[in-house]
Amino acid sequence: RSSCRYPPKEATMPVQSFKVNGSNVDVEAPDDMALLWVLRDKLGITGPKYGCGINVCKACTCHVDGKAVTTCSTRVSDVRGRQVTTIEGLANGNTLHPVQQAWLNLDVPQCGFCQPGQIMAAVDLLRRTRNPTDADIDAIENVCRCGTYGRIREAIKAAAAAMG
Repeated sequence: RSSCRYPPKEATMPVQSFKVNGSNVDVEAPDDMALLWVLRDKLGITGPKYGCGINVCKACTCHVDGKAVTTCSTRVSDVRGRQVTTIEGLANGNTLHPVQQAWLNLDVPQCGFCQPGQIMAAVDLLRRTRNPTDADIDAIENVCRCGTYGRIREAIKAAAAAMG
């Protein structure tokens, strides 16, 4: 007698439960799926960008429990029960975060592709260091292909001053 069943029993996909930008979400996804793809493909949140997929360019930077992480190298199972914040959840209603406002005031973006990750990394830096040095800012290491690093540095310093 065979132990095979026909039709075969369907495998169930694990349900991942966490918060995104303050809202509870439950999404079916394999435990090892990159958080980036869950955010973009399953939840339709397109702020975090796919750049390299190997934790180098950091275009996918978001926050998990307030700390910057690269979502391309973070498994969705690692954020179960935790708070994920993307660029879409950074503003307070219609009031931009001081880093976002500084980005606009100093005309930082060119193509804009890396900017969500840059901004999220800058917010994390300012959470840890209220008056960052150039070396602190350079340590962020988010890649900007347009080379707006000078404006990024000035925007971070302006945001730090605005945050007091």
